[in-house]
Amino acid sequence: MMMSNFLHSKFNKSHGITFSSIYPGCIAETPLFREKRAWFRKYFPIFMKYITGGYVGVDEAGQRLFQVAHDPRCSKSGVYWSWNGGPREGRGAAALEKSGQISGGGGAGGGWDSIYVNDQSDKVNNLELCVELFQTATQITDAQWPEAKTFTSPCPTLKVITAISTNMIAREELKRMADRPGFNEDGTAVKLTKRKKAALVADKVIVQGVLGNTVGRVGKIAGRLILGRIPE
Repeated sequence: MMMSNFLHSKFNKSHGITFSSIYPGCIAETPLFREKRAWFRKYFPIFMKYITGGYVGVDEAGQRLFQVAHDPRCSKSGVYWSWNGGPREGRGAAALEKSGQISGGGGAGGGWDSIYVNDQSDKVNNLELCVELFQTATQITDAQWPEAKTFTSPCPTLKVITAISTNMIAREELKRMADRPGFNEDGTAVKLTKRKKAALVADKVIVQGVLGNTVGRVGKIAGRLILGRIPE
């Protein structure tokens, strides 16, 4: 869980990878307990199944892992997934609702729709410990990680305002150069280049003329449709 949280904070935004952890339930009948005594391997699954309600079979645990990887509801990163209600297996038909979900609360969780974001402990959320774990694991495994980059972009509104301001400044500069081009250091008058002359003509004809008249006509038509004809 700690490693998942750290990878989420480091690579989720920059690389678009989803990191999450899950608790599928107590998978009591697996080779994980092969070194335990025979009586423990026999009675521990029974205890988890009928006393605590946390027992989950291997197949059901695999279904829950598949759900986190497949279900669009699990696309959120940096969370800890759990399931509400008792497990499907070993509870009998009486434990199933009509929709196929599990009735009752607690335990290791129910069906597909009973998944939820669980709380994480203070130890798991210890940032300093997460960093130490990441660094230690990297040293032991000699892992190579991509460089984490944070991509920031200006607000779209600011982009539009910047573009409009830039064009307005350029137009004003063309007008100033056309009326009062100024003088060079040697006293000679500044001459407009062909490129600036063409830009000035385009500004007058296209921007101020065609587009100005078009926008004005559209505005008048829209005003008539909305407000009606304005009396003289």
